[in-house]
Amino acid sequence: MTGPLQIVLGTISILFLIVASVMAYRAVRAMVRIIRTGQPDGTRFGPVKSRLKTLLVESLGHTRMLKWSSIGVAHWFVFVGFYGLFLTLVEAFGEVWNPAFHLPLIGEWALWNLFADIIGTGTILGILYLIYRRQKDHPRRQGRKSRFAGTNEGRGYFVEAVVLTVGVAILLIRSLKVSSDLTDAPAWSHPVSGALATVLPDSPDLLSIVAFIKIAVSLTWLVVISRILNMGVAWHRFSAFFNIYFKREADGRQALGPLPAMTSGGKPIDFEDPGEDDVFGRGKIEDFTWKGMLDFTTCTECGRCQSQCPAWNTGKPLSPKMVIMDLRDHLYAKAPYLLGEKAASETAPDYDVLKPSDEQVWASGYARIEGTNDAQAHRPLVGTLEEGGVIDPDVLWSCTNCGACVEQCPVDIEHIDHIEDMRRYQVLIESNFPSEAGVMMTNLEKRGNPWGMGGNVREDWIKELDFEVRVADGPLPHEVEYLFWVGCAGAVDDRAKKVTKAVAELLHTAGVEFAVLGNGETCSGDPARRMGNEFLFQQLAMENVETLDGVFEGRVPGTRKIVATCPHCFNSLGREYPQVGGEYEVVHHTQLLGQLVEEGRLTPVTPVDRKVTYHDPCFLGRHNKVYTPPREILDSVQGLSTQEMHRCKDRGFCCGAGGARMWMEEKIGKRINMERTEEALELDPDVISTACPFCITMLSDALTSKKQNGEAGEHVEVLDVSQILLRSMQPVAVGAQGAEQGADVGTKGDDVVGLDSAATDHDPK
Repeated sequence: MTGPLQIVLGTISILFLIVASVMAYRAVRAMVRIIRTGQPDGTRFGPVKSRLKTLLVESLGHTRMLKWSSIGVAHWFVFVGFYGLFLTLVEAFGEVWNPAFHLPLIGEWALWNLFADIIGTGTILGILYLIYRRQKDHPRRQGRKSRFAGTNEGRGYFVEAVVLTVGVAILLIRSLKVSSDLTDAPAWSHPVSGALATVLPDSPDLLSIVAFIKIAVSLTWLVVISRILNMGVAWHRFSAFFNIYFKREADGRQALGPLPAMTSGGKPIDFEDPGEDDVFGRGKIEDFTWKGMLDFTTCTECGRCQSQCPAWNTGKPLSPKMVIMDLRDHLYAKAPYLLGEKAASETAPDYDVLKPSDEQVWASGYARIEGTNDAQAHRPLVGTLEEGGVIDPDVLWSCTNCGACVEQCPVDIEHIDHIEDMRRYQVLIESNFPSEAGVMMTNLEKRGNPWGMGGNVREDWIKELDFEVRVADGPLPHEVEYLFWVGCAGAVDDRAKKVTKAVAELLHTAGVEFAVLGNGETCSGDPARRMGNEFLFQQLAMENVETLDGVFEGRVPGTRKIVATCPHCFNSLGREYPQVGGEYEVVHHTQLLGQLVEEGRLTPVTPVDRKVTYHDPCFLGRHNKVYTPPREILDSVQGLSTQEMHRCKDRGFCCGAGGARMWMEEKIGKRINMERTEEALELDPDVISTACPFCITMLSDALTSKKQNGEAGEHVEVLDVSQILLRSMQPVAVGAQGAEQGADVGTKGDDVVGLDSAATDHDPK
């Protein structure tokens, strides 16, 4: 059935294949060479079994994509269609020459034909749904709220058009084989194409033309992406597998929780004796590791990270997506200089700064300098518009380290690690950071806490209790089960001190033997590390490890237990201190209290008739996956009516204090704590509950402002989960040290806390 038409189309197809294959080979080789210019990182290769398992689960199972279920399902069909139906492209090369051509062995196999029919149809429906969602969520409709704001829409349209065209071609070819009686596969194996065949002509030539179109479109796509190495929306189809395999945590966890230690040349930096050529943080694009460069290459510009980012959602210039896009575009524009193909001038030229395009108007660091040129080679990684910086300082310092971007990213990009590495360079090398944060770091250096309070105040809260609290003096006695890490906020901040007293009283009531370090405790170092001052973090961490090893002297692993009320301390002590030799079993107070309630050692007896909504602290929830214990404690308290905010658990919204932003002014856009508090108040709660001293401060400040403006009832409170539990342990209207007051359940006349609450019966009887 080979005629002149088939010969012409077949010849063109073969020639096109040769050209496209050569271009693709050269593109992949160039991409690998560019990525290999990054710093080494030897932690990404093993264990192979765990990494392969993670790769299979995340790719075939689409576990990350399915966080957004409908989009995830649609993408799964497109994904499976691209790889699973690759053989239909191979078959198309035969069909161009001979319309009756079938793949050897499986071409007429019923199961293969059924698979191709179902997945081909799914691919078409899937891409149509994704096209619909792109248009529904388009910036022209949603403006800044669109997750596609800043995305290169033209590239997205191109990829969608290719997928749709190829999917339709697959079904048409199969249908034309049926209508032209060129297949012996049973009818049940091609239900969709068989139905479509009833309206198609008997035309082998048309089949060859459609096969040629399928080949031409596929190879055009390959040629285009070979010419545009930073086209992540297309290249992620290949690079995502490698990015997932080489992710930070081999067991499949996201790059959350601990920050990696600072490395140079693939080795941790010894801050006591650093090497002369050690690179501190990332000051140039080539300072990033090869895995960082792979991250940049893999970004699909889907905007999931952007849609969840608290900074972006409150009018700040930080978009995690556009940070990665900026770094990617700069990397590939500077690539000829990195590879030695071009030599930069000795001095930086005057920057001819470009204004961002309308599409990227919100991203202050985007599209300032285009193309490969000396300006690109010399531009600073972090700098203002006038300096031609790749990343604007306002972008860098807006990050709260909440982890929403990392949690949502379907291809495991490690946004926080990259942002923190750039901060490290700015702090340690450039000494360029928000001035108010400098006060915090000075306080940490001189006073051991961010507020600058004297060390002798750390035991003041103990004097307000009516029972004795053991203060560690040397190794802890055997009967002491837990060291209670109070934390800076818990010792010096008035609101957090109430939580400290509540937890201490609950532990005492449950008969848990515990001790505190008192004045011997100093900051865990979390604010310094998240600020980028790794040197100060190391100093504080090693001090604390020496102290903790002293009190745990003689104890074997499993008996070196610490309970912390601050999620930031909880994260540092338990997951970052092993980097400096500190190995401890650290639990958050909600975990321990939940365990005590479950064991019957704490029994809530007094109903607390209140409506409560719980706010997930980022460093307890997303960073450490502690979602259930606080909620179980609230569920154990009789009378409580609980309701979740629409952004909760792994989609929880930050309070605005993380990433050392507790000590930086919020000068741009809406205050993050105000946004979160408004979201809570929409539920008309009596209590906004949380489990973090930073969150208590931020939410309380916002609530106070709302009360002053008459936008919140005076009865509304911000309380730690432990305070609510303690209230439920007290008789009605009897106060407790850390609870502020008792349950106060009653009529409107004596309803001190729940005045006008929807969850309280105010009808006097």
